[in-house]
Amino acid sequence: MVNMPARSKTAVPPPAPTAEPPYRVAEQVGHLLRRAHQRESAVFQDHMGDAATPTQFAALAMLTERGPLSQNHLGRLIAMDPATIQGVVQRLGERKLVDRVPDPVDKRRFLVRLTKRGIETYDAMVDRARAVTRETLSPLDPDEQVQFIALLKRLG
Repeated sequence: MVNMPARSKTAVPPPAPTAEPPYRVAEQVGHLLRRAHQRESAVFQDHMGDAATPTQFAALAMLTERGPLSQNHLGRLIAMDPATIQGVVQRLGERKLVDRVPDPVDKRRFLVRLTKRGIETYDAMVDRARAVTRETLSPLDPDEQVQFIALLKRLG
C-alpha cells in the first residue's frame, strides 16, 4: 500500500473577486447621454434659431406625419408628459401654427392640427432639421450612425 501525503487541513482560499474599476462619472451612460444631448441641442439652436424649440418642432413633424391628433396622443407619440405637451400646443397655437378642432368621431375631444402657416413653417424648417441630424452624427462613420440610431431606439 502506498502512503499518500497527508492533506493540509487548511483549504486554499478562492481567488479574490476582481474589483470593479473606480466609478468615473465621465464614463457613465447618463453623463455621456447628457453630453450628447447638450451637443445636439446646441447644434439644433445654431440651425433653427428662434424658429422653434426641439419640442415644438417634434410636434410639428408628428402632425405632418400623422395628421390631426388629440393632444394626449400627440404627447405620447413624441414622448412628452401631459403638462409639457399642453404648453407646447399652447405656444404653437399662439403662433398660429396649430389650431384645435372638434374630433369628428368623438365630440367630447379636440384634435390638434397644423394650420397653413404651420405647414409652411414645418416645410421651411425640415431641411435644417435634417442638417441638425447630419451634424450631430458627423463624428461617426455611416455604419456607426446607423448602429447608433438603432441602439438609441432600443434604449428608448
